[in-house]
Amino acid sequence: MALYGKGMLMTFTETSNKDEIEFNEWYNREHVDERVWMPGFHRARRYIDADGTAPFKYFATYETTSVEDLADPKYMELLKDQSDWSKKVMATFTRFERITADITIDLAHGFGGGCSIAWFNPKVDVMDGLRDYLRDELLEQIVQTPGIVGAFLAENNLEVANEGRRAQGIAIPEGETSSWIIIIEAQDSVTSSRSLNSLSANGLPKFSLKSSEISLGSYNLIFGNNR
Repeated sequence: MALYGKGMLMTFTETSNKDEIEFNEWYNREHVDERVWMPGFHRARRYIDADGTAPFKYFATYETTSVEDLADPKYMELLKDQSDWSKKVMATFTRFERITADITIDLAHGFGGGCSIAWFNPKVDVMDGLRDYLRDELLEQIVQTPGIVGAFLAENNLEVANEGRRAQGIAIPEGETSSWIIIIEAQDSVTSSRSLNSLSANGLPKFSLKSSEISLGSYNLIFGNNR
């Protein structure tokens, strides 16, 4: 089964150890439920760093019909007027990144207990060729690997991202470039991690991306909900 749509919100979060229990309770009991009932939202999943090497400890995905749903007026109002519990918990975040993405490649046919990501910022002049290579070669090969249940590419839509920043009163950074995230879904995070070994060792030299410019991480599924 493919993803539910062509849009995706992704969040990456860290919180302090003393606040972690409440953070997870808030996420599972309030935050995800609020989001999946927004217009255009369909399914949410939460993950935790599998081996201590991921760029953030917590990672979440929210599948939407299109990326424009992430700028829907009703959702913007929710961002402007967070619940008291949300304000309390969000104040404990020590690191946070939010990606509002177009899903430009979808080779998913299900999801398993783990996933791995590759996060990078390609140069504009190689984007078209890189997208073709990922769709027709690299990701197509990966999804044929035993234990892999899907792969997709998410490209950050900066126009939509900035709508969310305005709603929350967050400054818009100058000179920002679109980040891309490859997500590999697998029966477990060990299997998904192996699928990205070539990126870890070699990067994408044909597209001017060194291995040191690609952030890799593997995650275990801890919670999910949908309409």
